[in-house]
Amino acid sequence: MENIKPYIKEHQNRFIDELINLLKIPSISADSAYRNNVLKTAEAIKTSLENAGCDSVEICKTDGYPIVYGEKIINSNLPTILVYGHYDVQPPDPIDLWDSPPFEPIIKNTEKHPEGAIFARGACDDKGQMYMHVKAMEFMTATNQLPCNVKFMIEGEEEVGSKNLSTFVKNNQEKLKNDVILISDTGMIAKDVPSITTGLRGLSYVEVEVTGPNRDLHSGLYGGAVANPINILTKMIAALHDENNHITIPGFYDKVEELSKEERAEMAKAPFNLDNYKKALDIDAVYGEAGYTTNERNSIRPTLDINGIWGGYTGEGAKTVIASKAYAKISMRLVPHQDWEEITQLFKTHFESIAPKGVKLKVTPHHGGQGYVTPIDNIGYKAASMAYQNTFNKTPIPQRSGGSIPIVSLFEKELKSKTILMGFGLDSDAIHSPNEHFGIWNYLKGIETIPYFYKYFTKLSKK
Repeated sequence: MENIKPYIKEHQNRFIDELINLLKIPSISADSAYRNNVLKTAEAIKTSLENAGCDSVEICKTDGYPIVYGEKIINSNLPTILVYGHYDVQPPDPIDLWDSPPFEPIIKNTEKHPEGAIFARGACDDKGQMYMHVKAMEFMTATNQLPCNVKFMIEGEEEVGSKNLSTFVKNNQEKLKNDVILISDTGMIAKDVPSITTGLRGLSYVEVEVTGPNRDLHSGLYGGAVANPINILTKMIAALHDENNHITIPGFYDKVEELSKEERAEMAKAPFNLDNYKKALDIDAVYGEAGYTTNERNSIRPTLDINGIWGGYTGEGAKTVIASKAYAKISMRLVPHQDWEEITQLFKTHFESIAPKGVKLKVTPHHGGQGYVTPIDNIGYKAASMAYQNTFNKTPIPQRSGGSIPIVSLFEKELKSKTILMGFGLDSDAIHSPNEHFGIWNYLKGIETIPYFYKYFTKLSKK
């Protein structure tokens, strides 16, 4: 890969400006009020892929938001890399916790990003990381150094469970045929510690509704005599964990794989400072399942968390009311071998069983996906490792992520392809949170590293 650093240096201001313009579009897939902005973003991605050198780019309609597909086939005898990313973003709420408007990107210097970081919703997840691939493609085509075929599949529903991607993949297997899938929607351990994500947790996401009386009641006239849905719901939620923070749903752990002492020892080699971890989160102690370290709790163990809970009066001042209804959103992160649909049913059965008389319960499954583990002895992983070694001068560390990308297991099932997860974000980038950001150094380093993956994957494929 000749001239990659000079090319990035020459064009870096444009690369940054293009990303900033993309981040200005509020492509929130979860809120239908932003539909036109999501569609506008798809058009912007189409134009970017065309400008980057793809010979064919199309916006593929689905029953929801479209998928942007692009390709450049230079020789059918060469390997094909399929790049996946998403152009939709999480809602920015709570808005009042942002230091600057979420869709008015600004660059600020931080302790971890002295070269500057772009603060905006979607900066790291996933517009910034997805756009690294577009700019890497531009470099390879502009300098006539693209060593293999490339396809892009950029969707607009990842943040709402990739509702229509499954159908698209199943119906377009020939179009999407590839030798490896490349994704940047994960992170690395630190700026000076590159890593490759080798495992993802699965996900089951549900919403629960508890209904008591047929209307809101005066808490003085009815308090103590009628079941309060909020009280009931909080008790039911509390009962989902025992004193060791072990999940109490019967059958929940039946298929959980226990890693060997040797595997856990290898994981423990990854750099981690507990004091720095607590300091970064402004907490005085960590919390979780007994018998496991912090890094094990957030990667190789399943979890159950309440993502939102509401009901009754939450406005200013007081209103003495027993609410008719109470709600919660609950996510369960799952490890490989746990089937998300089975876990969803186990949750529903158990939660219904612990609901007391006097209330009605409704459990609504939203979305989910399977976990995934990729072996480190395939040529995709080896090519990624060689790419990082070239640009970081360090061998990357394999690590399992606590996050979920449900479509990865779908890709392996339908396209029979392994996925390589080359993330360049940091845990501190506040994805899904106020003040999300992405370091400019990380953004440009991704653009620099990705073309080497193409080079080494092509080279290893010929052996």
